[in-house]
Amino acid sequence: MKEASASEQQTDEHQTDEQQASLLALSRRSRRAAERETAAEREAPGTDHFEQGTDGSGPGGAQEDAGFRHWCRQRPFISGLLVVLGGIELFFSSQLDTGNLQIQFGIEGLQATVIPIVLVLLGASAIFRPTHHVFYGIIALVLGVYSLIGVNLGGFIFGMLLSSIGAVLVVAWMGPRGPRAKKAKKSKKSHAKELGAEASAAERKGNQESVSEERDS
Repeated sequence: MKEASASEQQTDEHQTDEQQASLLALSRRSRRAAERETAAEREAPGTDHFEQGTDGSGPGGAQEDAGFRHWCRQRPFISGLLVVLGGIELFFSSQLDTGNLQIQFGIEGLQATVIPIVLVLLGASAIFRPTHHVFYGIIALVLGVYSLIGVNLGGFIFGMLLSSIGAVLVVAWMGPRGPRAKKAKKSKKSHAKELGAEASAAERKGNQESVSEERDS
């Protein structure tokens, strides 16, 4: 009995050692894969710049284009631009002049110039200060809808549509999402799945070995 218990303890120790060794190997593999992916990501922009430089654009222009694209991705650029264009259209729709006849269907006064200017400022603020995009978008939406009454039928409806759609997109903006962050999330998820699968396989092997040893004993 003592010999059997001693042999069982030795087998358990061997199994634990093998499991620890397998886990260490898995961690090393995951680290190597992560290092390879980071190295590939670092090399990818350089290759893109090189290809653009061979086309004739030059490395400086390629870097500027990449920087501008990254800057646009970090803020609601297109939606803020729509709000700005809606404000400009509202402003010029209330300033139409055909000789001695001035075309203006809205209420005369300061709001025909104040509302478009405020919309332009809100769109620019949403672009350059994206942290408060919800506040700017809600105000721009209210002013865009009100322009249907106050500013020349909403700039013949086109200005109202531009500013309203842009304001909704500004409010619905979900924050900066770069391609590298997406790749990193995907790689982390895949690594976690691989580690879990390999750990479960190692546990199954250990259980099978223990069962076979118990049958032999």
